[in-house]
Amino acid sequence: MTADDFKASVETADRPDSELNDVLKALWYDAKGDWEKAHVLCQSAGNGDGDWVHAYLHRVEGDLPNASYWYSRASQSRFEGSLSEEWESIVAALLNR
Repeated sequence: MTADDFKASVETADRPDSELNDVLKALWYDAKGDWEKAHVLCQSAGNGDGDWVHAYLHRVEGDLPNASYWYSRASQSRFEGSLSEEWESIVAALLNR
């Protein structure tokens, strides 16, 4: 799946593609406005990618100290651009792995 396909599915589908891992599903649900479901999914991932999305979600929430903790756990720098730019950046990185 490409990043464009992923973004299009947010616009057209009722649920994420079953082939996606929980971290990408979390980003999908975030884009649909379901922060709680996204948060549960990234927490359950139990890996650095989940920690990265967890950091992003706390940035969305406005809890920057908590976001900083999760960025550190994910070995990622805090993103300095907009939330939408960060979302797109994470989606692209995860889909290209």
